[in-house]
Amino acid sequence: MSVKIYHNPRCSKSRTTLQLLQEKGIEPEVILYLETPPSANEIKSILSQLGLEAKKLIRFNEAIAKELKIKASDDKSDSAWIKIMAQNPKLIERPIVVKGKKAVIGRPPENINSLV
Repeated sequence: MSVKIYHNPRCSKSRTTLQLLQEKGIEPEVILYLETPPSANEIKSILSQLGLEAKKLIRFNEAIAKELKIKASDDKSDSAWIKIMAQNPKLIERPIVVKGKKAVIGRPPENINSLV
């Protein structure tokens, strides 16, 4: 079964997660999500695989969140949060590893052990 990682090479957790996968003999499909942002439908699917509401996938400490004036306490629908992430992929928590119908966030990187 194929494995995907939504990866940001500038992020130490993302690099460590990718390295852990490779140490386990897994060469995942690496998706550089800042260069090739996931669509709103892809984000919705990832959220379903993670079992999370959209707001839980947002990095509110990013400068872009402050520019957009969004906070974790904001009351928005999942579809509104998904649209914001699709338009501003830097807000998406990283890394995300997907295998089949399940996904995990690699924070900490050892979270991938539940998938592989």
